[in-house]
Amino acid sequence: MTKYNRQFDLNREELDLIETALRERTANLVDAKRVVANDNEPVAHLDDTIRAGEVLLGRLHNQKVFYRPKKAVYVGG
Repeated sequence: MTKYNRQFDLNREELDLIETALRERTANLVDAKRVVANDNEPVAHLDDTIRAGEVLLGRLHNQKVFYRPKKAVYVGG
């Protein structure tokens, strides 16, 4: 039985490209949802697709390791 590759080697630029593409896709879907809503057609499938993209962006964000200095005081914001 085949197994999925569970480890990917992506650099920051590649990850940024993926995130930007997902955000642009979501923006396009929201625009499409607005057009379809004006035509009084159901938009549940668009809502599900938008939600799936947002969940994926959240999962990518949660896997990032953010820099925090070990010896100095960290001031966020």
